Amino acid sequence: MKSVLLIGMGKFGQLLGENLLEMSDEVMIVDREEDIINALAPKYAGAIIANGMNADNLQSLDIPSFDVCVVAIGEDFQASLEITSILKDLGAKYVVSRADTEIQRKFLLRVGADEVVYPNRDIAEKLAVKLNTEKVYDYFELDAEYSIFEIAVPQKWYKKTILEANPRGTHGLNVLTIKKGTKMLPSPGADYVFEEGDHMVVFGNTEQIIKFANGNK
Repeated sequence: MKSVLLIGMGKFGQLLGENLLEMSDEVMIVDREEDIINALAPKYAGAIIANGMNADNLQSLDIPSFDVCVVAIGEDFQASLEITSILKDLGAKYVVSRADTEIQRKFLLRVGADEVVYPNRDIAEKLAVKLNTEKVYDYFELDAEYSIFEIAVPQKWYKKTILEANPRGTHGLNVLTIKKGTKMLPSPGADYVFEEGDHMVVFGNTEQIIKFANGNK
């Protein structure tokens, strides 16, 4: 469990907050809109109506006590930039800030952000991959070259063992987990027999995995 300060409760902030709560994190939320805070406050460990651009408002929150501070503001980049800088000046351990462009990312890193996320770009990329690759159910990009994908096992592999299908040798797919509906089989052995409906969670080169998923039914 982590303690998280979440500043900016627009759509992105609210979605992030919901996911953090599901992971049992202790979350304090901050937004300058009274109606938003009043509606969300019962869910969270703390909720403050405040303008984050005011250093005194943030200083009162004991910033160094949080494991992570997230600046989730999307509509006002100047505010995001200033709040990121203030958080670092107040001793924040780790600041994650939202950006919509590469230029914004550079400025946020320059004023002290430890990590910058692109929610709109990431959502667009994931949607594009899913629309173009019907056998991809989810994926997580590790860097510019490698990703982890959840993909359907191709029909031609049904009743074959992992050793016989040889996904790593023939397609560069490192099988991490087998998903059977809601059940997970982590680190399957070479003697595991693929069955109809199985999904594989695999690690490898992004382009290579997409090519595989598109070419195998």
